[in-house]
Amino acid sequence: MAEKVLEPPRITTVWPGRAYPRGATWDGEGVNFALFSENAEKVELCIFDDAGRRERQRIVLPERTDQVWHGYLPEARPGMVYGYRIHGPYRPEEGHRFNPQKLVIDPYAKEIVGALRWSDALYGYAIGHKREDLAIDRRDSAAFMPKCRVVDQAFTWGNDRRPDVAWNETVVYELNVRSFTMQHPGVPQPLRGTYAGLASAPVVEYLKRLGVTTIELMPVHAFVDERHIAERGLRNAWGYNTLGFFAPEMRYSASGSSKEFKTMVKTLHSAGFEVIIDVVYNHSCEGNHLGPTLSFKGVDNAAYYRLVEDSRRHYMDFTGCGNTLNLEHPRVLQMVMDSLRYWVEVMHIDGFRFDLAPALAREGSEVERMGGFFSVIRQDPVLNHVKLIAEPWDIGAGGYQVGNFPLGWAEWNDQYRDGMRAYWKGDGGLIGEFARRFTGSSDLYGREGRRPHASVNFLAAHDGFTLHDVVSYNDKHNEANGEENRDGHSHNLSWNHGHEGPTDDPAINALRERQKRNMLATLFLSQGIPMLLAGDERGHTQQGNNNAYCQDNDIFWLDWTPTPERDALLAFVRRLIAIRHAHPIFRQRDFFQGRPLHGAEVKDIQWLKPDGTEMTDQEWDHEHARCLGVYLSGAALDEIDRTGQRVLDDDFLVLFNAHHDDLPFTLPPADGAPWHALVDTAIEQDHPDARHAHEAGAAYSLKGRSLVLLIRPAAQA
Repeated sequence: MAEKVLEPPRITTVWPGRAYPRGATWDGEGVNFALFSENAEKVELCIFDDAGRRERQRIVLPERTDQVWHGYLPEARPGMVYGYRIHGPYRPEEGHRFNPQKLVIDPYAKEIVGALRWSDALYGYAIGHKREDLAIDRRDSAAFMPKCRVVDQAFTWGNDRRPDVAWNETVVYELNVRSFTMQHPGVPQPLRGTYAGLASAPVVEYLKRLGVTTIELMPVHAFVDERHIAERGLRNAWGYNTLGFFAPEMRYSASGSSKEFKTMVKTLHSAGFEVIIDVVYNHSCEGNHLGPTLSFKGVDNAAYYRLVEDSRRHYMDFTGCGNTLNLEHPRVLQMVMDSLRYWVEVMHIDGFRFDLAPALAREGSEVERMGGFFSVIRQDPVLNHVKLIAEPWDIGAGGYQVGNFPLGWAEWNDQYRDGMRAYWKGDGGLIGEFARRFTGSSDLYGREGRRPHASVNFLAAHDGFTLHDVVSYNDKHNEANGEENRDGHSHNLSWNHGHEGPTDDPAINALRERQKRNMLATLFLSQGIPMLLAGDERGHTQQGNNNAYCQDNDIFWLDWTPTPERDALLAFVRRLIAIRHAHPIFRQRDFFQGRPLHGAEVKDIQWLKPDGTEMTDQEWDHEHARCLGVYLSGAALDEIDRTGQRVLDDDFLVLFNAHHDDLPFTLPPADGAPWHALVDTAIEQDHPDARHAHEAGAAYSLKGRSLVLLIRPAAQA
């Protein structure tokens, strides 16, 4: 029996409406439609049946106010499916690519229904012609396009509130909504890979036991699969190909409703988790001058995109994706700000990670750290109290901006990632770099009042090797992407420990597990914000693929099958996070001073040689040095709690040995109380016997390629 498709009633009344808010807004009586287009000559609202298959009616928006086309439909209701056709000049040499034969998505659409089906009809120009700017394509694209849906924003949030985790107490967990639960045995099959699956009881319980505070979701804005990967039978697994900045991606919705996203956020908030989302405002899915016309390109190409000044048929590309959104245009900047506020106020998001953030701050061709984008966010009453995290680089000239973002921003610190990988790989001459990164990268963030939490420390992220692959492969293996292994970067600072990929050699496998423990312990004991890539606590592998953006399959999906190695690593990570939460000395608000504080007899931090004496300035440059220790004084902790009282902690000693040989390490101070080992990565069990006392002044047998954490309780200090 054929599916019955509801036909919306014909609209007979159109009122002038309002120019703001943008998009389709249900007010309880009707729907207001408002669309910015500076250069359009006419805007048609196209109404479809509820399945989005048949175009039922076209309505010309009757009013234009300040370059915003608008109209009010008192007979329209939530659920109405619509799109736009925009009339105007097709003159690519002037930056204009209007083509009313191409149905386009409302840039402010709150819900997008249906999937894009690739066809030559989606392109505004006639493919095959010598130049795309000379021949307009007259085919109708509506049959191949997703559509917009009018939504009712009503939702019962109850007493939902932001967890408001302090920056220095934050532990970020980066995950992909789909890949995280696609193979989770505790999630019902229909909910796997969805917002509902992420909010299911087994997943929430897993996250709570892990101890992370802040869930960072890879892109959840509506996106499309790139044509070249779709034609290879692949799908976009990451989501960095945005179609709409207000609509949740519906392939992640089990119910087919955007309200499922709100339910997920409310559930995670109730469990104490913050939810931040990875946002891609630097480019869209429409590509360069040869790309399709899906939304912005057809709404007003010359306004929405950065165009080459003396060749306006071409796009300025600071992103590597063919185009760059034009945030120098006030209406485009307004769209981004409206989107950010929407996700905070309507969807209750707690913060954002900005993909290729320097591209947002470019004015002309320069990155302006105090430019319009940063200034607008800083003064915004909604956005200036949520978490803002930058990916501080793009591919344009001067695009590497690590350490240069303004107050209030945190940044992904790739220098931390590279320094820690190289040190534990055994590269020489790195103890100075290691010490700077371990203590919060004050060389990068110690200016203008920024603090250690400006540094988001990570060992692995979605882009690149997983932690398991860092210790299992020397080279990338991206053949499954269909690009002859040319994609993905080659500077992985990885080491396979004697065999490329999986091996049955027990010695290699044991060393790989130890190296993972070394790096994870370093991460959670470092100053700054630790970010854990989902699955690294379980030894997830992508089989050496360091660019799994198109692997919506077993390569990218987390494997939840228990093994002794996975269970042991998971228990180890849980314990590390618990230690971090329990001891403020590992999550200080300010940088170490390197001097006695608050009447303490010792410095707040001392770097030690294996003989137990303090490092000299000259010794930091020794090429052969791979072993060092750090003494952290709990009595000199420079922290104040919320009641204004000074916070004290235990004394800690962390010993690092990236050399293959065992070394005796003399425990300081010679006349002090004994130390107790909390963590020794050379011991495969997750909890070594901490009751055994190690006398100060005695030598601790520090195994090759290992980390040891020792504690001296404050009561004995």
